[in-house]
Amino acid sequence: MLTPSSNTCLEPVTCAIVGDIPDVSVHFARFPVTRISLAANAIEQFDLEPMLVAARLLADARVHAIVWSGTSGAWLGLDADRELCRRIREVTGIPATTSSLAQVEAFHRYRVVRYALAVPYTEDVTVRIVNTYAREGFVCVREAHLGITDNFGFNEVRPSEIQALVAAVAVPEAQAISIVCTNFPAAPLVQELEERTRLPVFDSTILAVWKGLDLVGVRRPLLGWGRLLCG
Repeated sequence: MLTPSSNTCLEPVTCAIVGDIPDVSVHFARFPVTRISLAANAIEQFDLEPMLVAARLLADARVHAIVWSGTSGAWLGLDADRELCRRIREVTGIPATTSSLAQVEAFHRYRVVRYALAVPYTEDVTVRIVNTYAREGFVCVREAHLGITDNFGFNEVRPSEIQALVAAVAVPEAQAISIVCTNFPAAPLVQELEERTRLPVFDSTILAVWKGLDLVGVRRPLLGWGRLLCG
């Protein structure tokens, strides 16, 4: 897993998800990310070279898949993620994917066209995410955002705030709910949120694990994390 440097959520969550799977281990490499906005210096955090440096370090551990467990492609455009995966494969020889690309695959798998979006980001970043997925053919029928820019701060959002955010977008027109951010502590709530909304809930951290396991050939049901991993 490639990890934002200020992220404190995805590592324990990822390890908890895979903890009972024999012969699977997860390893992490960080690169500098502290703020999420559309400012030039924030976008520069996701330049290819720092991410490739981190990927090369993971390759030293002879991992079998590399996953960018971050969501920058959701607002920078999925072509940025596709290029990142291409370059990782080129420099390491290891298959690669991203959380945002996994979201597109999950939408297709569940035949979702109309989705609702719940994020901790600012309005302008949220609009970019909606536009990114629109270019892939998906329609956002409702969105809610918290207006936070500090990446570390995303993990300080209380469960009750996440529940309220998701409840605000759980409209009848939605076929699924997408929670975008891998430092947002929503993953442990996903099963409960699905029961409340009666909709698939796709969390970015869970998506990254789901596709990472797929890349290494592990396709066993994992209970307690929502229908994506138990299916």
